[in-house]
Amino acid sequence: MDRKTIRRWLTPFGIGLILCLSGCSNLEVLDPKGSIGHAEKSLIATATYAMLIVVVPVIVLTLVFAWRYRASNTKATYAPKWSHSTAIEVVVWTIPSLIILFLAILTWKTTHELDPYRPIESDVKPIDVQVVALDWKWLFIYPEYGIASVNQVAFPAGTPVNFRITSDAVMNSFFIPQLGGQIYAMAGMQTKLHLIADHPGDYAGISANYSGPGFSDMKFRALATSPEEFKSWVQKVKASSERLDMDTYYAVAKPSEKNPVRYFSSTDPELFHKIMAKYNNGHYLDMTGNVCRIQG
Repeated sequence: MDRKTIRRWLTPFGIGLILCLSGCSNLEVLDPKGSIGHAEKSLIATATYAMLIVVVPVIVLTLVFAWRYRASNTKATYAPKWSHSTAIEVVVWTIPSLIILFLAILTWKTTHELDPYRPIESDVKPIDVQVVALDWKWLFIYPEYGIASVNQVAFPAGTPVNFRITSDAVMNSFFIPQLGGQIYAMAGMQTKLHLIADHPGDYAGISANYSGPGFSDMKFRALATSPEEFKSWVQKVKASSERLDMDTYYAVAKPSEKNPVRYFSSTDPELFHKIMAKYNNGHYLDMTGNVCRIQG
């Protein structure tokens, strides 16, 4: 295959690759705004660089060998009976083995450091937020304030947030890319995620697990505010005329797409537990891991 043919085939491929990558210009995972996000970005970068130690030389040597030992190069050594080199064997086994060992140690260490169930150490009192994945919206309940919201969650910057997550629909995945962490929401179960925003901002929250026709619009906004702005947000929610009792909840939980932000000035204090108990014969696990039963 001559150079003109190769160029004719590779040019459209290169143009297509550039067009595909142009849609990835807003990589929020690589623009973290919280300590967990920064740690995860560092982990991604370190693992990538370690693997490139093998990948880049292999790609370069493949191109070099293809050029050096092409059919038209009569100066290249032709050794059809060559089959072994101790030096090459040492290199191709030792370097990848060391990289795998390094990545294994790194993975073990960071898996424990970035455990989503591990609370964030801080002198600031954390905020508890209960999260329910619905078709196709997110419900956020603030048990301390007795309020709730749909497709919007707010918290002060610099304050740890303890998320308790479940689902009243199919399995889903809760993800705020710039703050880090991603964890599943499953019916009848409670998962945990601890995040913190280092800077005020309006961050995108998404569903990271396909869950049906409304999946692409199952998005929410995470508002990291100053303490004063958070207090104002709480007061705005409490001023809402809507209340989230069980009858209202059943209406909210019905499948719907492209849902606007909604505020509820009060909630059933047992709502989160009742949602989990639906799938566990009236039982649920409390914050300490004890088995409890919904009364009535």
